[in-house]
Amino acid sequence: MLNSKEAITMIAVKDMQVAAKFYEATLGLQKESVEGNDVITYRSGNTRINVYRSQYAGTNKATTLIWNVGDEIDTIAHTLKDKGVAFVHYDLPGLTLEGDLHVGGNMKVAWFKDPDGNILSIVSD
Repeated sequence: MLNSKEAITMIAVKDMQVAAKFYEATLGLQKESVEGNDVITYRSGNTRINVYRSQYAGTNKATTLIWNVGDEIDTIAHTLKDKGVAFVHYDLPGLTLEGDLHVGGNMKVAWFKDPDGNILSIVSD
């Protein structure tokens, strides 16, 4: 039923201006649309990302969004770090930490947070 339909992620934020600066200047996303002062839609590949104002921003303790960046993971991680992104390190079975990347088998993954504490990730598998 839904397997051929496009999915849209929703990311709750407290301050739309701070969020817009992070998602645009730091992550390099471009606005697709703006709905008043409460929702900004970004396009990332074929995916839409809705950043919206919510009192519950930052309360999710799990990963909100993952970008599969393939072989570009090292370059993207370095670029994000140069832009001030702090990566989060976890002690996970089967993964070793190499710099800011968790590595296991053919997979590399790095986690970071937006200004509201939403957990985002880049992965290469």
